[in-house]
Amino acid sequence: MKKLGILNRELAGIFARIGHTDRIMIADCGLPIPDGVTCIDLSYKIGEPGFMAILETVLADYNSEKAIIATEMSAENESLYKEVHELIRTPFEEVSHEQLKQLSKEAKVIIRTGEATPYANILLQSGVIF
Repeated sequence: MKKLGILNRELAGIFARIGHTDRIMIADCGLPIPDGVTCIDLSYKIGEPGFMAILETVLADYNSEKAIIATEMSAENESLYKEVHELIRTPFEEVSHEQLKQLSKEAKVIIRTGEATPYANILLQSGVIF
């Protein structure tokens, strides 16, 4: 049995198969999930688990070289925008929410949280560990 890192067996298996430049998404409970994209739904009630708790856990086990968020987050969810920027130390790209939803079709997995605040979605691009 694993002692550290992601314990969710589906996520751990997906993360083991992720390669350089592959993308994963952490999403709020309202983001539409594109057909054909694997969704690991961690939500169990409105607000739980929260976006930041999942983002912190994922980043402890996943090497990201770039993050993509919606431009709307800065105005519509300022506190989350600040928290995300304080946590992530890789380059950021900001695109419209509509563009982010289109990019979600390229994700290897969408991790659905119970977050119920606006624009709480992030696409992470995998880096390399060497």
